[in-house]
Amino acid sequence: MSVELILLALSPIFWLCIGYEFIKYRARYDIKDSLANTALAIMHQGADALSLLLLMPLFYWLFEHRLFDIELSLLSVICAFLLQDFLYYWFHRASHNVHWLWAAHVVHHSSTRMNFSTAFRQSLMYPVAGMWLFWTPMMLLGFDPNVVLIVVACNLAFQFFVHTEIIGKLGWLEKLFNTPSHHRVHHAINPGYIDRNFAGVLILWDKLFGTFVEEDLNKPCRYGIIGQIDTYNPVVISFHQWLHMFRQALRAKSLAKGARVLFSYPTSSVPTETVTVAEKNAKQLPAID
Repeated sequence: MSVELILLALSPIFWLCIGYEFIKYRARYDIKDSLANTALAIMHQGADALSLLLLMPLFYWLFEHRLFDIELSLLSVICAFLLQDFLYYWFHRASHNVHWLWAAHVVHHSSTRMNFSTAFRQSLMYPVAGMWLFWTPMMLLGFDPNVVLIVVACNLAFQFFVHTEIIGKLGWLEKLFNTPSHHRVHHAINPGYIDRNFAGVLILWDKLFGTFVEEDLNKPCRYGIIGQIDTYNPVVISFHQWLHMFRQALRAKSLAKGARVLFSYPTSSVPTETVTVAEKNAKQLPAID
């Protein structure tokens, strides 16, 4: 339960940041949107806690078959942090390019606001989508499951602070770390910004693998998803993409085509006639090589 306990321990800091931002920059908030974010966070935490109860035996079984005996030390924790951040980059990138993963991750992107409460907007379906699979290589290598879960929690806690518009560019930190500026690009649907800046903590992965884009301060970011859903209902937000994906798969004329629906690049769950021309053009951007 280390992930939930760490995030719970940090929650007073998170709420202080939200309170400050709300009081000082009220126009950046929509009460209904923030309440939906909070409900989604509670649902997400509950699903994560339940999934960990079910998955811990598997994690320890993998650890028993580890390739190396990695002793706990400052160096091993640093290595665990770097490896987990690297794996998070690939999980996050896959979540934008594989429909099955996007069906969960779309929840996080579905707000048209960018404030600290947006970090709470998470999906209860991440365990079903298989986010946990991306951490299993660390256990097979020899990292204790508890160490893995702790660095996962620290990575996610760091990401809370990049969900804001009130922090500008941060000088030399922009070269090494994921920052609010970099993450605003990630959430934006402006042409040229879609499917970019997948970093958790270190922006170096995006720069290394060609997915980095700098924020253009002369072009304000527009947030949301292609084919924006018009609802604050957390249940609809959580499941609309899953329903769309399975309907597409069931209409497929063969098992192979159905599988492509599940594991190819995602499509919008909103009918195309409701999507603006700008969004259609943005969706037609080529996938990243």
